[in-house]
Amino acid sequence: MTEKESQTKLSLIDTHTHLTFPEFDEDRQEVLARAWEAGLECLIAIGAGVGMGGNDKAIELAESDPRIYATVGVHPHDAGQMKKDWSARLLKLSQHPKVVAIGEIGLDYYRRHSEPEVQKKCFRQLLELARQSGKPVIIHDRQAHDDVWRIIDEVGLPEAGCVFHCFSGDVGLAKKAVKAGYYISIPGVVTFSNARKLHEVVAEIPLERMLLETDCPYLAPEPYRGRRNEPAYVVEVAKKVAQIKKLSVEDVARVTTLAAKRLFGLPL
Repeated sequence: MTEKESQTKLSLIDTHTHLTFPEFDEDRQEVLARAWEAGLECLIAIGAGVGMGGNDKAIELAESDPRIYATVGVHPHDAGQMKKDWSARLLKLSQHPKVVAIGEIGLDYYRRHSEPEVQKKCFRQLLELARQSGKPVIIHDRQAHDDVWRIIDEVGLPEAGCVFHCFSGDVGLAKKAVKAGYYISIPGVVTFSNARKLHEVVAEIPLERMLLETDCPYLAPEPYRGRRNEPAYVVEVAKKVAQIKKLSVEDVARVTTLAAKRLFGLPL
């Protein structure tokens, strides 16, 4: 980063945060203050991840600040807990003015907190719900690429599109997503020296189809690796993407922020 760039406050969007998780209970407002100071224009609080109650918490947080938006959904880890009335409730919540997407939803065959067949049934239901809501989808795909795409092909996605959160596939899969008109989201993992597959993806995929995220409190980038992640650290993701693509950090911030606004229907 040049001296001029270091003196310019970047305008960034952290498109995937779990700020309602207990890890932030003691200092959430301080974390947010650091995010705005680092140059974040806004951020998205993911509702999925702690059962149905997480969706209400994400919306409540979004209502507290005009720079925060929310999503609603059921994480694949919680698929086994999904009750019959959840779909109707999620559909209603999805119409809240601060809710910008359905997510994160998908499949996770790495941890398998829910059985794969249960996850697939839940994923299908949530894709149908997303189509009804008209909101874009945030997809969680961990070691389940074939089944994720198979279900997408079967059920379809809303016209608003989707993003593959914390992208973990190879270049071929990334190009398939881009060709279909979808986005891929780059996490702090890209700053790790051994993340060669993700480095190749960033080098090969158009910047216009990339979003940036922290997935905080997880996956803190270098030089914060091993610590709790937070939205301010998305700056490090932008720096690494700029280095790989041989662009200025300012350009990376501008293009990825515009991409996020287009996907999530945020004010341009």
